[in-house]
Amino acid sequence: MSRPRLVGISANLQRPSRTRALVEAIAEETAARAPIELRLFDFVDVGPGLGSAWTRSALPLPARRVVEAIEEADALVVGSPVYKGGYTGLFKHLFDFVEPDALVNKPVAIAATGGGPRHALVVEHAFRPLFGFFSALQLPTAVYGSAADFTDHALTDADVQGRVRDAAGQLAALLTRGVLPVRRPVAEFAAPEPAFAVTGR
Repeated sequence: MSRPRLVGISANLQRPSRTRALVEAIAEETAARAPIELRLFDFVDVGPGLGSAWTRSALPLPARRVVEAIEEADALVVGSPVYKGGYTGLFKHLFDFVEPDALVNKPVAIAATGGGPRHALVVEHAFRPLFGFFSALQLPTAVYGSAADFTDHALTDADVQGRVRDAAGQLAALLTRGVLPVRRPVAEFAAPEPAFAVTGR
């Protein structure tokens, strides 16, 4: 019997990055709890040319392979740096190429990083509507980390580490048993061709 395929996506253009570290932490904690096949990508792997592609056939091969990995995965860990209260444009652009029904009932763990706590609600206000469109099975626990929660791109804040464990536990349970465990109390926070329809709007 093949292992479930977990794919992690970090929408950061640099490596190392805090976003990659957060996505990796959730994915690796999940791998420690469940027998999975894990693949991690960031936008270094996507390569140049994503932003200028308007159809799936125009995607550079590295970007096309990442889109295919997303569609073929059994579960996702997705993360983006946050600017002005939203995920990056390239993060959204990548998912514009994902088939609309490819993520139906697929477990998705959401993560984001930002400069400070004022961006924390972006996981609820921006990410969840996007994956709601795809009818994905979004985990109850989303994970946000601000710059102060990391040291040299490594996650060091105990509360955020706790949320990582919560999200990983929920994801591992879905991948192995198809059920969500009871959450611990939450600490207070201190597409087909063409991908786009070109209109005159």
